[in-house]
Amino acid sequence: MRIAIFGTKGYDRHFLSAANQGHELHFLEPRLDADTASLGEGFEAVCVFVNDRLDAAVLAKLAAGGTRLIALRCAGYNNVDLVAAADLGLTVVRVPAYSPHAVAEFTVALLMALDRRIHRAWARVRENNFALDGLIGRNLHGRVAGVIGTGRIGALVARTLKLGFGCEVLASDVAEDPELLAMGVRYVSPRDLLEQVDIVSLHCPLTPDTRHIINADAIGRARDGLVIVNTSRGALIDTQALVAGLKSRKIGGVALDVYEQEADLFFEDLSNEIIEDDLFQRLLTFPNVLVTGHQAFLTEEALASIAETTMANISDFAAGRPLANRVDPQAAIAPRG
Repeated sequence: MRIAIFGTKGYDRHFLSAANQGHELHFLEPRLDADTASLGEGFEAVCVFVNDRLDAAVLAKLAAGGTRLIALRCAGYNNVDLVAAADLGLTVVRVPAYSPHAVAEFTVALLMALDRRIHRAWARVRENNFALDGLIGRNLHGRVAGVIGTGRIGALVARTLKLGFGCEVLASDVAEDPELLAMGVRYVSPRDLLEQVDIVSLHCPLTPDTRHIINADAIGRARDGLVIVNTSRGALIDTQALVAGLKSRKIGGVALDVYEQEADLFFEDLSNEIIEDDLFQRLLTFPNVLVTGHQAFLTEEALASIAETTMANISDFAAGRPLANRVDPQAAIAPRG
């Protein structure tokens, strides 16, 4: 098949080429949106990532140009109008799992860096400032940590915090994990969890029910000094409320690998540009905020797995085989990619 691969970086080219199964790959740097959809004309398949935009108008242009398959090289599909895709006869496939360890490990790394002020210490040392004032952290051992969403990634985080650091761990999910229950993790409602924990790590899908699960009301009910870590979906957090919570000192620290308006920022070098997102810029002014650019998935193992599954999905479609990773047109908004 001829495949147009949008929003590609060097690592995409490397791993997708290595996993290719005889298809004709065309790597395109621009993201897919209404302005670039014409680049997909004549390609039977388009391959996209988390911040490509596949609304009804874009999908209509792709279908008119001969596209039959949308291959997502990620788990999430909240950027795809699934109803429009079905109406246009477009098949959507995804990578439901690649390396939960990659995201789980990065989550814990963010938490430790934030809690022990490692990001601030690193910046100081580069300026020959070795003073320790302002770098006092806290032990993880003995603290109460909450994990919202205990799928593959969340369960690994909960297990690490419980067994590795000796935290008391509360969890919230529509389905309880028997293994976590057996090791002493307690399941409670999201509301009760946020009222009882010192740390909350988000690993749930983005749905109408979880959108802005961290909002002004939740922050108001939380313990003073709550630490928030989000490596899932940016829109799980109401950023306006987050900034207010930081200003009031109700929130003790925030580590983010995702941001609800990240589509115009992340994955690009904007070091010579003026960022017009005032809310994001305000967030970066706080000393107790650590932000990374959606890199939790970025390990060699995860990239290889993503590429292999993506190319296998395309090969199955081309050969008319059953599609194990087909996205149901009626599916709810999916987890982070």
